[in-house]
Amino acid sequence: MSLNLKKILVLSFVILITSLNAEAGVKIQKWQTAAGTDVYFVENHDLPILDLSINFSAGSVRDTAEMSGVASVTRYLMTLGAAGMSDEVISNKMADIGAILGGEFNADRASFKLRTLSSPHEQAQALDVFIKVLQKPDFPQAVLDREKARIISGLQESATQPESISSKAFMSALYGKHPYSLDESGEVETVAKIKREDLQNFYAKHYGAKGAVIAMIGDLTREQAIQIAENISRDLPKTNAPEPLAGVTLPTQAIEKRISHPASQSHILLGYPGIKRDDPDLFALYVGNYILGGGGFVSRLTEEVREKRGLVYSVYSYFMPMAELGPFQIGLQTKKEQADVALKLVRETLDNFLKKGVTEQELIAAKANIIGGFPMRIDSNGKILDYLAMIGFYKLPLNYLDEYNNNVDKVTVGQIKEAFNRRLNPENFVTIIVGDPNAN
Repeated sequence: MSLNLKKILVLSFVILITSLNAEAGVKIQKWQTAAGTDVYFVENHDLPILDLSINFSAGSVRDTAEMSGVASVTRYLMTLGAAGMSDEVISNKMADIGAILGGEFNADRASFKLRTLSSPHEQAQALDVFIKVLQKPDFPQAVLDREKARIISGLQESATQPESISSKAFMSALYGKHPYSLDESGEVETVAKIKREDLQNFYAKHYGAKGAVIAMIGDLTREQAIQIAENISRDLPKTNAPEPLAGVTLPTQAIEKRISHPASQSHILLGYPGIKRDDPDLFALYVGNYILGGGGFVSRLTEEVREKRGLVYSVYSYFMPMAELGPFQIGLQTKKEQADVALKLVRETLDNFLKKGVTEQELIAAKANIIGGFPMRIDSNGKILDYLAMIGFYKLPLNYLDEYNNNVDKVTVGQIKEAFNRRLNPENFVTIIVGDPNAN
């Protein structure tokens, strides 16, 4: 990273925290490129930096059980060889101008990120490399062979770790044959048989301009942003818009799996399919879960299971909204000999929460903490970029950030109780216990 960019980043927090307030005030501009890519843009000249990302509906949900891992390998190898440039050349070209190439991958989406100085020379070189990575991936055979070996080694290692074992078993039991059940990294046997043609075919099918979402924030005019977006999307694969995902089927009965493991602690996960990203119950469930298990030391689960009984070091719960029903999950670790006692108490705490709901005092405190912490969610261009990408990918309202605190503040005690009882069915929960002394 260049010295100038480092200095700029040091100043970014101070500048942005004074330019953005708790009510967000983020003016989002939206349009579509000629190739059919949606663009979300925030003009901000406080810093001479451009942050941008492009998101594709190319997450592991687009894998099949027989070829699990193709999605993640495709995304990763795109940055390791493009337009005749090796991974070393790509890295050096970015480093020479202090630019940062990154991205993310999860079940729903594959993304690529770029941060660069907005000055003409640096910006032009960074965008040239970025666009080639997106439009002309080479998928070099030697790199594929190398990365397959690395991924397989990682999968073999994770297969011995209780955290990985429990997470994988939980998603598999919760989603059954739905592709959300697939491990994002794939399986040893499926990764081993991935061929270069598989990556090329996946790229051609899932990395088209239609359905992609470009997010940009920084030192650009709208006219400049329009041109950059056109350049990025113009030569992406000419494909149809992404196909809708299959719906998630709710469990019809309880599932409990006890898995032996030599670890001294039991790792326990339990939960149920939760909500979509655009779900009307999102804020009621989010605020309610803050009280149940998302608020750290002020949550019910922590108070009952850790503080009063000392059964765990930590216990948590969360909703993970996704394109389809993402998981609601409660997680804890405890000594093997007290696993059943801790699990029973967690279930009792959830049952009490569902039956009695929350108090006005709990609600007031939760709202104050959530709203009070909101400025930290948008205190950098990078964080705002992530929100732009989320808003665009999941088709959320443009005023999502402006209305965030209002939507939190409008949540009532009654809404929380009603939403939790309507969306969760503890009788049909999936429960995974890794490190159970009585497991077969």
